[in-house]
Amino acid sequence: MKIFIDTANLDEVAEIASWGILDGVTTNPSLVAKEGKDFKETVTKMCEYVPEVSAQVTATDHEGMIKQAEEYSGWHKHIVVKVPMVKDGLKTIAYCKSKGIKTNCTLVFSANQAILAAKAGATMLSPFIGRLDDAGQDGMELIAEIVSIWKNYDFDTEVLVASTRHPRHIIEAAEIGADICTIPFKILEKMPVHPLTTSGLKRFMDDWEKVKS
Repeated sequence: MKIFIDTANLDEVAEIASWGILDGVTTNPSLVAKEGKDFKETVTKMCEYVPEVSAQVTATDHEGMIKQAEEYSGWHKHIVVKVPMVKDGLKTIAYCKSKGIKTNCTLVFSANQAILAAKAGATMLSPFIGRLDDAGQDGMELIAEIVSIWKNYDFDTEVLVASTRHPRHIIEAAEIGADICTIPFKILEKMPVHPLTTSGLKRFMDDWEKVKS
């Protein structure tokens, strides 16, 4: 399973990349606005760390999306154009497929939407499991449903688990067989930590101090 970080913060990307486990980055307008940085500069710098950086279009019509998709994809070969799951988004994904532009279909909340994104030619699609959980639905059930459907066909579209809220989401995504998990920095920081590891290391070091003395 690929591990992406969901952020617009370059320092966070650099830190997780230094662990040797990072495969990509996902961003969105909300994350970029939070950082208050230049969008183009931010995503192109991220491309220096990983081979796939999702940059989301802000246009809502087909012509506008195409214009932004062509612009973004020209910034760097590692950029994946993030397109929303709407009718004009599907048209844009199909256009990008014909032009060799990689796409990430975002804001997916149903298996029907996932099938359409794959048929249109999306490189990857992003079901938002945390938001489904917030609405009273088990988000991981959708991931399981999509992965099960994928086993029946030869879809090339990767299933990217988005809106993860806790480390258990990542384990469940891996158990189901999702292709990618995109994870906030604060959750990535929790993943290497276990209290028995911490206490075990302390004991080793305490014993070593005794040997040294």
